[in-house]
Amino acid sequence: QVQLVESGGTLVQAGDSLRLSCTASGRSFSTYAMGWFRQAPGKEREFVAVIYYNGNTIVYADSVKGRFTISRDNTKNTVYLQMNSLKPEDTAVYYCAARAGSPSLVPTQPIQYPYWGQGTQVTGSS
Repeated sequence: QVQLVESGGTLVQAGDSLRLSCTASGRSFSTYAMGWFRQAPGKEREFVAVIYYNGNTIVYADSVKGRFTISRDNTKNTVYLQMNSLKPEDTAVYYCAARAGSPSLVPTQPIQYPYWGQGTQVTGSS
């Protein structure tokens, strides 16, 4: 069982930078693939980024590529999402998710992750 707690969400201006954190409980964090998703009002939850246990596999959604960076510190059981050049359309609740293993087909769908945090709100304004 893994419990995830996100933090770092806040109100931001267009062009700002923000770093989200997700800290996990449990002894197997270093073996989990960790993902970030987001959900805007009235929209479905969408994939943002994923990082595998050793950091060697990282995938981003096209909408955030070049602006967001996912990273992890297995000694702290924490995964980060550095968000730069924020836009109003980045406004959403951001969720951290975890799954065991390193599948050859990178998981980008919410249903592929059994463990979720409670989310942290990022609100952008122009």
